[in-house]
Amino acid sequence: MSGRSTIATRLFWTVVLGGGAAIRYGAPALAATGAVCLAILLHRLDRPRRFRALVRRIARRHAATLALRRRQERFLDAYGNTIEDGWLREREYFVERTVLPLVEERGFSDYAEPHFDEMVEIVERVACAHELPDEMETPEDGIAYERYCAELLGEAGWDARPTGASGDQGCDVIAEKAGLRLIVQCKRYGRPVGNAAVQEVAAATLHWSGDMAAVVSNAGFTPAARKLAGTTGVLLLHHDDLATLAPARRAGRRVLAAGR
Repeated sequence: MSGRSTIATRLFWTVVLGGGAAIRYGAPALAATGAVCLAILLHRLDRPRRFRALVRRIARRHAATLALRRRQERFLDAYGNTIEDGWLREREYFVERTVLPLVEERGFSDYAEPHFDEMVEIVERVACAHELPDEMETPEDGIAYERYCAELLGEAGWDARPTGASGDQGCDVIAEKAGLRLIVQCKRYGRPVGNAAVQEVAAATLHWSGDMAAVVSNAGFTPAARKLAGTTGVLLLHHDDLATLAPARRAGRRVLAAGR
């Protein structure tokens, strides 16, 4: 039943029942009926505001992740153009998979689909409003970035060390914790990281007898990299994830869990 038919039904039965009561009880019942009808109409008129507030609350629960994904999936190309295709897809994915089910559950199923773009815009504003650590503080030099990642892992209790520039076989940092060895490849890029990095760190994990594998970057990852990572069990992380990364043993080629 649509929202309009629902409110019409409510008003109809309110008038019918209230009218019957007014015949018996007079003016007080008539006034009460009018007040109820007014409340129903005001509640209906307030629906857009309540809808926006609900979407905003849902997005704010994930504000840190949304802001981080926005940073990862937007970059400048060689011509100085902002490329944000990945972020645009991410926004829509979040709305479809996270926001829509919740707003429909709260009775906005008839309202949500026509206002999909409005939900996307709310998500954009929430992501923009959330403050992240200054990216300018991240080392731009590749070797310095590897040391930086090792330090962040150290904050999470890992015994982490860079392997150095030569002979690393695709491994930039080795970290150990709780009897598990993590093999990390670090990419300080200005564009999304491709699947070559996933292939390299997966091979390096075998070479270094690792239990976990991760590619860490300040940028995002291409769809091909994400697909291959899902098959090989390689974690795709932003360096901000490292300070809270927990150890997780791999089963076969897949990582069972990696949590903050």
